[in-house]
Amino acid sequence: MRSRLRRWLKDLVVLILIAIALMWGMDQLRKPDLPGDLSGIALQTLDGERHSLAEMSEEQPVLLYVWATWCGVCRYTTPAVEQLSQEGAKVLSVALRSGDDRQLAQWMAKKHLTMPVVNDPRGEISTRWQVSVTPTLVVISRGRVVNITTGWTSGWGMRARLWWAGFQ
Repeated sequence: MRSRLRRWLKDLVVLILIAIALMWGMDQLRKPDLPGDLSGIALQTLDGERHSLAEMSEEQPVLLYVWATWCGVCRYTTPAVEQLSQEGAKVLSVALRSGDDRQLAQWMAKKHLTMPVVNDPRGEISTRWQVSVTPTLVVISRGRVVNITTGWTSGWGMRARLWWAGFQ
């Protein structure tokens, strides 16, 4: 019995390590190509405010969340990002090809989302940064990209990445 449990634990550890390696590999293949210097990048949100990613990330890491209203996986990730924003984390989101400003604002109101959002109706920002997967989560600290994750991520995973970025 004891050897069977030990074998199961060993197999579980191996499976977890394989899963981590696969997720890391997929993130490396799908990661966007953001510029090395973010100081010249200012994005305007739906409410008309301009945000500099470098300035936003000076005191506290920023979560840049690239998503879309039509993205099935974003349906599960967006509420966690909204909750982070409500809790005081610095969040800036980019809505990829999700309609014009009015349509996006209506969709956000319907879903009770208040996080700051930049509309990218024609995909110009995502094309420039080579974002090919939604959702894409980018953690920026002190003007540098410190972590990029694509696909579904839990709220705890986002919190851990933001926490870890504070030490880098």
